[in-house]
Amino acid sequence: MDSPRELHVREVLFVVGEASGDLHAGKVAEVLRERAPQLPMAGVGGGHMRAAGVEVLEDVERLAVMGFVEVLQHVPKHWALLRRLRARIESGKVGLVVLLDYPGFNLKVAEVAHRAGVPVLYYITPQVWAWGADRLPTLARLVTKAASILPFEEALLRKHGIDATFVGHPLLDRAQSLPSQAEARQQLGLPADAPVLAMFPGSRRAEIARHLEPFTEAALEVQRRRPDVHVVVSVAPTVRIAPSDCPFPLVQGASFVVQRAATAGLLKSGTNTLEAAVAGLPHVIGYRTSAITYAIARRVVKIPHIGLVNVVAGEAVSPEFVQDSFVPSTVADALMPLFEPNGEARLRAEAGLARVRAQLGTPGASARVAEMILAMQESTGAR
Repeated sequence: MDSPRELHVREVLFVVGEASGDLHAGKVAEVLRERAPQLPMAGVGGGHMRAAGVEVLEDVERLAVMGFVEVLQHVPKHWALLRRLRARIESGKVGLVVLLDYPGFNLKVAEVAHRAGVPVLYYITPQVWAWGADRLPTLARLVTKAASILPFEEALLRKHGIDATFVGHPLLDRAQSLPSQAEARQQLGLPADAPVLAMFPGSRRAEIARHLEPFTEAALEVQRRRPDVHVVVSVAPTVRIAPSDCPFPLVQGASFVVQRAATAGLLKSGTNTLEAAVAGLPHVIGYRTSAITYAIARRVVKIPHIGLVNVVAGEAVSPEFVQDSFVPSTVADALMPLFEPNGEARLRAEAGLARVRAQLGTPGASARVAEMILAMQESTGAR
């Protein structure tokens, strides 16, 4: 273990926009607290950052939104927060700004920091490879360094003049001591031998509103065809699902345990598909959004797949059903072969997920980012 650094520096200001960012920033802050105990930290975040000793200026749960239409409803709130952050950055007390994802807002924060002469580290960079390639010149102008978490991002960002380093995916830090299937099922009170379907409808209220009903219909269709299938629903820590709204058991804040317990999964597209790759869970991807958001997305998204697991793989490791193609009976058709232990579809999915996991790097992303932060503080003289 490295000995604590003796630094007397201005604060590190973290800005995240959703629960996953709070988790990853919290892990980085834990390392910083250990290696530089006197380092002041503040930011926009949540419980994980608070637990790591970060002064939380605004709770992330008030900010998390999705989609083009939904963002418009939160513009006044975001402008008010941006004014608060500008005042803090321009006060001279901030030595480094660390941004995590959330590009629509965070690039505005980066602009403020750039004008104030405060360096910026962007951890979990915007998905410019999917859409928003026009943001690359802006990133190159505003970002001092970037810490990328997907294997192909470093070369892309460097090609456009951004000082990027692939640090590995932070999911691997959380997955170093996963339970076995038997242990996970015991924790959740599930039968040891029965097939289990895990549902992951999303981590935002808007996602739950759009996904819970069709996901439930698909799961009920699976049970109609195979009555021995048990269904369990993984609920993100930031959302609540009333038991009256779902006929299946709900498990709060234990996504990896649920994935390890399951035989197959029905997942909303996003980071949880990479979690499934790490956990080795064959799955089907479903996604619905507003009609306007979907119409805009079809114009700007430049890649053939929506699920991150498929983006990293460069092929359809997991079947995708987006918008109107999400028909419960069709989704059930894709799920059924995954319950066959030695079936071709399951073996092919398992092999594809293993390839994806191998591309995500090695554990230690949080520590690598913490070291980048300390090095940037030292090199810029933010004392």
